[in-house]
Amino acid sequence: MAENLETKTPALEKFLPVSVQDFRQMITGNFVYVDKTRYIYEMVRVPQGYYFLSRPRRFGKSLLVSTLKALFEGRRELFKNLWIEKSDWQWQALPIVTIDFNGLDSGDPNKLERSLIAVLDRSAKTHGVALNSELLPVRFVELLLALADKYREKVVVLVDEYDKPIITHLGEGEAGLKIAEQNRTILKKFFGVLKEGDVAANLRFVFITGVSKFSKVSLFSELNNLQELTMHAEYASMLGYTQEELEKYFSDRIAEFARRQQSTTTDMLRKLREWYNGYRFTKAEVQVYNPFSIVNALAEYDFKTFWFETGTPSFLVSLIKERDYSVAQIEDLEVPEAAFSTYDLEKLSLEALLFQTGYITLHDYALELYRLGYPNQEVKSSFSAYLYDSLLDGVDTVLKAQFKRLHQYLMKEDLAQFIETTNAILSAIPYTQHQQQGEAFYHTIFYLMVAASGVLVQTEALS
Repeated sequence: MAENLETKTPALEKFLPVSVQDFRQMITGNFVYVDKTRYIYEMVRVPQGYYFLSRPRRFGKSLLVSTLKALFEGRRELFKNLWIEKSDWQWQALPIVTIDFNGLDSGDPNKLERSLIAVLDRSAKTHGVALNSELLPVRFVELLLALADKYREKVVVLVDEYDKPIITHLGEGEAGLKIAEQNRTILKKFFGVLKEGDVAANLRFVFITGVSKFSKVSLFSELNNLQELTMHAEYASMLGYTQEELEKYFSDRIAEFARRQQSTTTDMLRKLREWYNGYRFTKAEVQVYNPFSIVNALAEYDFKTFWFETGTPSFLVSLIKERDYSVAQIEDLEVPEAAFSTYDLEKLSLEALLFQTGYITLHDYALELYRLGYPNQEVKSSFSAYLYDSLLDGVDTVLKAQFKRLHQYLMKEDLAQFIETTNAILSAIPYTQHQQQGEAFYHTIFYLMVAASGVLVQTEALS
């Protein structure tokens, strides 16, 4: 396949999984697989488990779901030489229902219902069982009980990107919010059947993943036995790569990257750490690399904003504008733990949204407060540049892009050119467009242009 040829270097043994999210394909296709099966074993060894995990997009959630599927299919041959293959796992094949919301049409509630019914019908057809009810929740119950009865085994339910029908519509005004609320109601009833007595008695394992963690009150009130792994210290590095894993599995690529950059391996590791490491999701002092960005950087032997360019945070920018949010404070936020348990559509917390979508991460925890900020240079520079561009509507594109030179001017200590460029950009902002804006607006613009250029910025720092 084309991607194999593009990412393979003759001197290197394995391919980089640039766009591979299927476990079987990764193993049989000779791609690098970072072994996370020790964490998976801790989940699956429990006789019956209901789990929920949220992580930012492109962080390995789909691969994890695919790995769980292969495990519960009893595909031991795929796990050769991995940690779990040497454990006491029994490798028993169980009936599995997999629902990937990435591929569902959720443009409105009717389309979402029809898409889910189609998924259930395909699963029923695959297993040779019949579904009769026209009601979505009842149809789901029929499928789960029919599979348990046919195979005389408990059923596994794997759900990927459960929140896609909700977050897709955020930032689309009142009409979008209404669709999100209606889709949430459908999902609430759909997932609620997993707690029903007859169904629960026939379930072996339930795993739900997505980007956001909407509160159990608003979405999972009927499924209140979910164990939350999002900020669980024992699973801090189940997704993403630790420094140790990076150096163990990608040492040959790092050495080749350093050679091409005419650098040392030590310097290359430092730069990779600055650009792509820094994600921390729990109180445990464990940081991980964004897997999508680091794999792409090692494939292209270049430093780019790989992760940021795969998705546009337009709804976040809309909220920032709407609330006149002070962007500079993103550098160093402090929030209580309650901020991570309130994810309701009617009262969205911007800090919580920034955290769950991966634009900020945990830096420290002390005195019952979480200190948050940008995870790394990739996110800080690209998010700042995106906000800067969004706020400067009406400014000449060529002039607006001159912010990229500010870092260079400061490095050369050319303050005259720095001031001239800054003044030119600020003075080009149409007065009619921002006449209602005060000092805070221009403070934000100045902060963004400097931060986006790659300068380490501190605002109102105490001496």
